[in-house]
Amino acid sequence: MEKAEGAFLTISELATELGLAQHILRYWETRFPQLRPLQRSGNRRYYRPADVALARRINQLLNVEGFTVKGAQKALADGIDVVVVESLSTPPSEPDLLARLEVIRGDLARALGR
Repeated sequence: MEKAEGAFLTISELATELGLAQHILRYWETRFPQLRPLQRSGNRRYYRPADVALARRINQLLNVEGFTVKGAQKALADGIDVVVVESLSTPPSEPDLLARLEVIRGDLARALGR
């Protein structure tokens, strides 16, 4: 049975969703102070929707974008959205490239404005 959107997830459910072992999530809790799931009786962890989103972002930074733990900590602490660099097996068309560059310029301007 599928859980409703916004429902709390157990560590087992989140680990399965991210394709990780549960101990990795527990390790992340020690390295990323923002990741603090609720702990109920028996120390069972329940990840709120915000925790799930943060865990997905940490996973993206570490396992997809190749950040180190220290680099991911800095990116999250600075509140910077890191641009995901896609592999370009075929070059993008000029309008696509221009649109992507405009998004990057906007991200940079917001980051510098802080």
